[in-house]
Amino acid sequence: MILPLTLEDVAYASGGQPIIRGVSLAIEAGPSTIILGANGAGKSVLMRLMHGLLAPTAGVIRWRESGARRCQAMVFQRPVMLRRSALANVTYALELAGVPAAERERQALAALEEVGLGQLAARPARVLSGGEQQRLALARAWALHPEVLFLDEPTANLDPGATREIESVIRAFDAAGTKIVMATHNLGQARRLGDEVIYLHGGRVLERAAIGQFFARPSSAEAAAFIKGEVPWT
Repeated sequence: MILPLTLEDVAYASGGQPIIRGVSLAIEAGPSTIILGANGAGKSVLMRLMHGLLAPTAGVIRWRESGARRCQAMVFQRPVMLRRSALANVTYALELAGVPAAERERQALAALEEVGLGQLAARPARVLSGGEQQRLALARAWALHPEVLFLDEPTANLDPGATREIESVIRAFDAAGTKIVMATHNLGQARRLGDEVIYLHGGRVLERAAIGQFFARPSSAEAAAFIKGEVPWT
């Protein structure tokens, strides 16, 4: 168990511009956590900081077991597909994770079946539709059996049908015991998939609440405006 993940007064700036401002929170095992906020709130940067792709400008990010190999995965809004088959994309992820060669294909095929892509295993990944590529990215994550899965706007560019398929896979991860941490600006998706909300505005965490409480009784004027579909002021 590597959770909780603790952020202590974390800040991040790029080109002299502050993006994340003094964020302190703990991400624990269990309920699905939705990082909600308008475009430009800093959600994607916060996710990359938590996953370790970016180093904070200030503050500390700490896992419970700092010396242990962390079993975590991240799926991006626009996943990168290797110039090889869907199956080979998953086996390569397993290779990087140190899975023995004799086990990789079996585990990769099982992961593809789990996301509904078993019949497309031999197809080049880059000719798949947007929704299929996102499911392939989730298959790469599924094969690793992560304790934590970070999702950065995973359905932002998808049609409703593809979105439903992706959300079904996310629920399967949750049911299998993977901690879900997902960034989105989609209120409906937050309601469908989240147990709690961390509301981000202007790079700051303005509130954290159970999903029902957040939507029924937001504690900040900015969150209330966002829920109503208004553009919160900065």
